[in-house]
Amino acid sequence: MNNFEYCVPTRVIFGRDTHKNIGELIAGYGFKKILVHFGGGSVKESGLLDQVEDSLKSHGIEYVLLGGVRPNPGLGLAMEGINLCRKENVQFILAVGGGSVIDSAKCMADGVLNPDIDPWDFFMKKAVPGKALPHGNILTLSASGSETSLSCVITKEEEGLKRGFNSPTHRPLFAVLNPELTFTVNKFQTGCGTVDIMMHTLERYLGGATKDTPLTDRIAEGLLTSVMEAGEKADKNPVDYEARATLMWAGSLSHDGLTGLGRDYLMQVHQLEHELSGLYPKIAHGAGLSALFCSWARYVCKDAPMRFAQLAVRVFNQEMDFENPVYTARKGIDRLEAYFKSLDMPVSLRELNAGITQEDFLLMADKCSSNGEKTLTGIRELGREDMIEIYRMAF
Repeated sequence: MNNFEYCVPTRVIFGRDTHKNIGELIAGYGFKKILVHFGGGSVKESGLLDQVEDSLKSHGIEYVLLGGVRPNPGLGLAMEGINLCRKENVQFILAVGGGSVIDSAKCMADGVLNPDIDPWDFFMKKAVPGKALPHGNILTLSASGSETSLSCVITKEEEGLKRGFNSPTHRPLFAVLNPELTFTVNKFQTGCGTVDIMMHTLERYLGGATKDTPLTDRIAEGLLTSVMEAGEKADKNPVDYEARATLMWAGSLSHDGLTGLGRDYLMQVHQLEHELSGLYPKIAHGAGLSALFCSWARYVCKDAPMRFAQLAVRVFNQEMDFENPVYTARKGIDRLEAYFKSLDMPVSLRELNAGITQEDFLLMADKCSSNGEKTLTGIRELGREDMIEIYRMAF
């Protein structure tokens, strides 16, 4: 087991109707003026934004609104928000939405209090935010885990670059998690969320050569099993409260660090997917992951067959073939792929219907490898040619 530090300071308020107390919650911290950040029309159409505004007004909290966040959030809107926060002397940012809204809010929070630094420099690892505006969230989509995580991912639209970085400044002050707010999430987005939750744990579980993490392994395996069961139930019955609650809580736990403690943290598939949805922003992150993951797994599993075989046995109920662990590993990957299909998630790049061509493989690999100068470390180190082959296998 590797050395690790685990600190998740985000206050979680979980359960039915918890969002209705948002004014009282924010007033308790002493904030007088805030920015409310959100995405498209669903927050308005559902009445959630009205409930938030009413609660803020009833507690004497001034606020300004900034909507328009899209999937794969862009730097342009975040910059608009940074300028708005400075102009209005905002003390706190409240994100109302899913991971895209929360990541946009995190980028804004970093930018507001670091006026002499281009926020994109943080994502390019040229600078580190020393401080950030406090921020919190009301979650409406179980997927990214951004509601409690230290990660933030943003796309620079004009360059088609999707990049992320981790920082303590990204830990929200609080996260309000009411599973009822996800009842109206459609079948496709529920499937994307289920995949994203699983990937955050699978990439930690399969991320490197770390050995002797039995407790962390069992936590990860339990989460994966629970998410698969809940994902099936929510797919069939969108208003199954317990299934939605499991997905929502698992989303937070899967990306706050818990399911990978003591292990290497590498996330190769996420980096490959970032190039995909950076180039084609209409691709949902979870769909991109499901289209890539099994091809990546088949490509690297022979370099750590026992690790993949353990997953196959413990999570996918496969019999262990000790004479041929690669066979067991591949049976587990097949079962995972079948699970994605059962949720109508894509398992190939063609199924994304985004216009991806084989010529794109080289462009994406060049971006991911910095034109061949960078490799992705992991169970198997991936260079530029390896990346191209994984994209080709997934096509």
